[in-house]
Amino acid sequence: MTGPSGAGAPGEILYGEGDVPLNPGRERITLRVVNTADRPVQVGSHYHFAAANPGLEFDREAAWGRRLDIPAGTAVRFEPGVERDVTLVPLAGGRVVPGLRPEWAGPLDERPTGIESPAGTERTTGA
Repeated sequence: MTGPSGAGAPGEILYGEGDVPLNPGRERITLRVVNTADRPVQVGSHYHFAAANPGLEFDREAAWGRRLDIPAGTAVRFEPGVERDVTLVPLAGGRVVPGLRPEWAGPLDERPTGIESPAGTERTTGA
C-alpha cells in the first residue's frame, strides 16, 4: 500500500540498513553500582545519573554530568542488594539540568562541591 505521493502508507516505518551505533564518539566510563535500598530503583536513559536515587551507592563525583549509555526511552532497574556495572556517557546539548532533583539543578559544567551523598546535601558550586 502506498500513499498519494507513492512514499508509503501513513505512519509506515522505513528501516535503514545495518546497525545504528549508540552514542558514537562519546567518552564512556564504567561504574559499579549497588542498590542499598529495600526496593527496586529504576533509572531512565537521560536522567542525570549523579542525582539518581540515594539508595544507589556509587561514585557520584565520577558520574557528574553523565547519563546511562542505553537507548533513548529505556531504563536500567537495580534490584535491592544487587551490585552491577553500568556504562555512562556525558550529557550533551546545553548541559543544563533544570530540575529532576532541584537541589542539584543547574549547569553541569560548574562542578559542585559536596555531591558524595545526595541525601540532605544541597548543591553548591566551588569558589
